[in-house]
Amino acid sequence: MTIPFDGVSLAEHREWYEELAALGYTDLWSSEANGTDAFTPLALAAAWTPAMRLGCAIVPAYTRGPGLLAQSVAAMAEAAPGRFAFGIGTSSNVIVENWNGIPFDVPYKKTRDMVRFLRQALTGEKVDAEYETFRVKGFRLGRRPEIVPPILVAALRPGMLRLAGREGDGAIINWLSADDVRKVVPEVGEGKEIVARIFVAPNEDTAAVRQMGRFAIAAYLNVPVYAAFHEWLGRGPQLKGMWDAWRAGDRKAATAAIPDEVVDELIVHGSPEECRAHVRRYIDNGVTTTALAIMPFGVDTRQAIRDLAPN
Repeated sequence: MTIPFDGVSLAEHREWYEELAALGYTDLWSSEANGTDAFTPLALAAAWTPAMRLGCAIVPAYTRGPGLLAQSVAAMAEAAPGRFAFGIGTSSNVIVENWNGIPFDVPYKKTRDMVRFLRQALTGEKVDAEYETFRVKGFRLGRRPEIVPPILVAALRPGMLRLAGREGDGAIINWLSADDVRKVVPEVGEGKEIVARIFVAPNEDTAAVRQMGRFAIAAYLNVPVYAAFHEWLGRGPQLKGMWDAWRAGDRKAATAAIPDEVVDELIVHGSPEECRAHVRRYIDNGVTTTALAIMPFGVDTRQAIRDLAPN
């Protein structure tokens, strides 16, 4: 399950986490955009739910210096030994450049270099190395984690997917259909973890979900990295109307131009039984870890969690 939950303070999350564990959910996956940071909700969960697996999906490669990032990853690994997975990725120009004032340069190389640095730093070795995108002089972790966590790379197109398989322990994917998974997974390679954030609204009011879903899709799929991803997936003809209207500054027309079938492919909706069956298709096509994200499309989040429970 994706955490934290909107409208619920972090201090109130304990009973939510405990109920998730009781319902049979196995993993909690945080994110980092403009809400909480990726680590704090997981640190609370490490103490409150001692059996659940915890993961970041994702931390941007740009917004922390190498040493600080290694410290944060090591601290989480120490707090939840053997239960933590670290996800890193490029993020987007919006988050990195517009919101944090950091140039969004050479994203592939920046992510690659951070993964390489973390691989070395988390062993406790002294790192004195010149990477292509940064230099680290004489850094050594003061608290080396007993169990080094897997490093997963957020990936969309072939280059980053192959990096996830070659230098990471797997890939984190999102905003794709169950059928798209069949095209994505082979790029990562065999024997790797594939984490998918899947957007779910267990609501049988199809018209309402489609209407609200269009706004979420427009917000993401006009970001350049996601637009390029869907071009590669072959969804360009379906999304051309949206992209053209968005570039022209007509947000209303852009949202209206998103076809029903695109919403139905990218957002899991319907009855809880239909949602479970749809999520199962992701797993059948190669996803190894599903991180559901409840969309507030006419549903109560707490009830949706219960309705979608694996038990």
